Amino acid sequence: MRTVTRCFKYRLYPTTDQQNTLVQWAGCRRFVWNWALHCKQTQYQATGQRLSYQRLAAMLVDLKRQPKTAFLRDCHSQPLQQSLMDLETAFTHFFAKRAKYPRFKSRKITPHSMRFPQGVVVVDERTISVPKIGPMRAVIHRPLLGIAKGATIKQDPTGAWWVVFVCHINRPDVEPPTNQSVGIDVGLESFTTLSTGEKTAPPKFSRRSQKKLARAQRALSRKQKGSTNRLKARKRVAKIHQKINNQRMDWLHKHALGIVQRFDMVCIEDLNIKGLARTKLAKSFSDASLSTFMQRLQEKAEWHGRRVIKVGRFYASSKTCHHCQTKTALTLAVRVWMCHACGTTHDRDINAAINIVHEGLRLLAVGTTESQNAARDGVNPAKGW
Repeated sequence: MRTVTRCFKYRLYPTTDQQNTLVQWAGCRRFVWNWALHCKQTQYQATGQRLSYQRLAAMLVDLKRQPKTAFLRDCHSQPLQQSLMDLETAFTHFFAKRAKYPRFKSRKITPHSMRFPQGVVVVDERTISVPKIGPMRAVIHRPLLGIAKGATIKQDPTGAWWVVFVCHINRPDVEPPTNQSVGIDVGLESFTTLSTGEKTAPPKFSRRSQKKLARAQRALSRKQKGSTNRLKARKRVAKIHQKINNQRMDWLHKHALGIVQRFDMVCIEDLNIKGLARTKLAKSFSDASLSTFMQRLQEKAEWHGRRVIKVGRFYASSKTCHHCQTKTALTLAVRVWMCHACGTTHDRDINAAINIVHEGLRLLAVGTTESQNAARDGVNPAKGW
């Protein structure tokens, strides 16, 4: 039995009064975040000591009693306390060098959102219940599984409201094994190339909608700032972006699921996606969403009880002959090449995928899937693999 975390996202249709309440609560949440961040900065500058979450939570109680901030009492306490916890988490990530320094939130660029650790429940297929608001219309298109550990209510740039439940599900190991392994080489010419020889072309959803998006953005730039027409034009641009994102996410989910259902173990190269997104091909890499694909592949593998092994990014998978392990200097323009040692002709991507699955199996055998040598290079496979 495995415990798996899964999110369930449903569309909300709040009334006008409920929308006003949610917007007010989101504003209170931003206010508490900015207030707590200011308190932390002031305390550290004055004494060199940090304010803990417990101290800020006690100060929040006193803040609600003040006349100027009495509006915080209209908001439910959970989103405000969760805002303090999120700030504490943000500082933890900052000191661990996993994120930048927390910034103040602006209502102009920060979407309306709030988190409830508990209290938000699904009543039926058309209704959810929100604390201090009551029943709210929703579309529960699939049942909620497992134990709900929290819910987030948010508004996207198009103006639509959503609720996202985070659930812990006890999933038994019922997936039948396929006893098959595969290596995947990802790229722009072929989105995925499997070690079996199968190639999948990138869908290029953003490229297909480029002209339509450009027209909408030009129309937005002509509108006067602060006008109602500019707000409408901004929503039209947001809807185009949302459609592109929905198309891309749907395709990535289905493609990752198809791979995980066919193979027990998936070996993939751990690329530096952030570095690739800074090159002259940044637009193509962003459209391909290779990092999102790897995340979806990991999620699907966890759900179905499969295994994903990441091969080091410095492993020379493309330039190494998978027959004799001889390396050949190659440029990116070379797609088909011949090994000068054994005379084997290779397709660059298929050869890389075969080498990746061999390296993944080797790392699994030695039990060091993250091994690196002194030069921070990936561990090379043994000769004669």
